[in-house]
Amino acid sequence: MATPAFRRFSSAVIVATLAVILWGAYVRASGSGAGCGSHWPTCNGQIIPRPKNLATVIEFTHRATSGLVLLLIVAQMMWALRVFPRGHAIRRAAAATTVFIVTEALVGAGLVLFEMVAGNKSLARAAWIASHLVNTFALLAAMVITRWLAGRTDDPPPPERSPPRGAIAALLCGLGATVLVATSGAVAALGDTLFPARSLAEGLQQDLSAASHLFLRLRIFHPVLAVASAAYLVVVAALLASRVRGARHLFTALGALVLTQVAVGLLNLALLAPIPLQILHLLLADLVWIVLVLATATLWRARSSSA
Repeated sequence: MATPAFRRFSSAVIVATLAVILWGAYVRASGSGAGCGSHWPTCNGQIIPRPKNLATVIEFTHRATSGLVLLLIVAQMMWALRVFPRGHAIRRAAAATTVFIVTEALVGAGLVLFEMVAGNKSLARAAWIASHLVNTFALLAAMVITRWLAGRTDDPPPPERSPPRGAIAALLCGLGATVLVATSGAVAALGDTLFPARSLAEGLQQDLSAASHLFLRLRIFHPVLAVASAAYLVVVAALLASRVRGARHLFTALGALVLTQVAVGLLNLALLAPIPLQILHLLLADLVWIVLVLATATLWRARSSSA
């Protein structure tokens, strides 16, 4: 059984990771990705650099805090291996979290070493950004499952009805749609950073012009995908909120987060993507993902307990 200390530590690791993710978005949005040059793991060839500009401070701060989170996740895995018996699910979840933080660091290193930062407008950069986002979501999922397992007791769960037929499949589709929307959003945010518009009309003109960069022509698909995905998730959340005992709070939170995310996205579009709104938009996307993962895990457990 997980100790309260382990549960608190796991929660703190999630919060710290979210902070690092949001700071990484600020690195990209502020154009500071090349603040340490094309050096990794050093910064401009130095372990602890003497900052010559603000971009170096921003990028080095991101690297330092990322390294701290990596150490916290390794400590969490070692703790789980020590406390839980061989074969326990939480050991596998903690190990998966460690694997994904390592691959996260490697993708980040690739972005720097291959100069997929700052003003790079290549399609390869979009591919790197997309892979970075998918790995980040996998990392968050593993962390959340670790914390969820730590919050469970060793007592058998109370008997309950099996989840509605197709509920888990619906949530899995929601997870896939969320990844797709977030990936398109990452490319759209990159386009906003590289090709800032002076007005909403100019931005729409860029999106629809055949002469525009591909990042801009793809940008218009993000709000379309986002609205369609949001409608789907709100309907699924509403249907399951009253039919799955013990998970109503999750589906209520999911619906509220999705609607808030749409509102912030529209405001972000109208105000031409100011950096604070970009970061809030990303935070909401991460929270939607976390709640979806928790809801899916909860229904999976309910199905297993009622089998």
